[in-house]
Amino acid sequence: MKLILLGPPGAGKGTQAQFLVEKYSLPQISTGDLLRKAVAEGTELGKIAKEYMDAGKLGPDDLILSLIKERIDKPDCASGYILDGYPRNLAQAEAMEKLAKVDVVINLNVPMEELVNRLTSRRTCSKCNAVYNLTARPPKVQGKCDTCGGDLYQRDDDNVETVSKRLDTYNSQTAPLIGYFTDNGLIKNIDATQGMENTHKFIVEILEAL
Repeated sequence: MKLILLGPPGAGKGTQAQFLVEKYSLPQISTGDLLRKAVAEGTELGKIAKEYMDAGKLGPDDLILSLIKERIDKPDCASGYILDGYPRNLAQAEAMEKLAKVDVVINLNVPMEELVNRLTSRRTCSKCNAVYNLTARPPKVQGKCDTCGGDLYQRDDDNVETVSKRLDTYNSQTAPLIGYFTDNGLIKNIDATQGMENTHKFIVEILEAL
């Protein structure tokens, strides 16, 4: 099973991907994770990626595609995988289609006002990177991670101004993918405002029906 999780920042793609990893034992592929891993390992692609990251720029589409291809060629992807946050634009979607055919695209719908609230309420563990939300999923102990006890902090890009810019970028660059995948008969839209568990249940129902 090969699937893409689509949706704006704050829609819950990462959380749902983790649920699906546990349920179906499929690898989660995040371009951010791939970039950081390649840089840390000092691979040829990692050296190129580092130049862009050091300059505060996103890697070009061909670099990201190369990282994706390298990852999905590994044995643990033979039975499928979950693409989290990729593709981000039409050019990436068209390139990905030539590289591998996906079975379904799950689009998580959340109103913009709620997304701003979610993202500005988000807190991240400084040790294990677990993510909490002060309104929807608060930690048991204020300021502490439930899992490892690490201190929680607000990321620099989780303020209202930066969040608004990220959502604007999503609307201009990534949202057109909804129409693209709809035309290809791959899209399944989900109302992701009814809690993590209900969203997960809706996704599983779609996947089990494939």
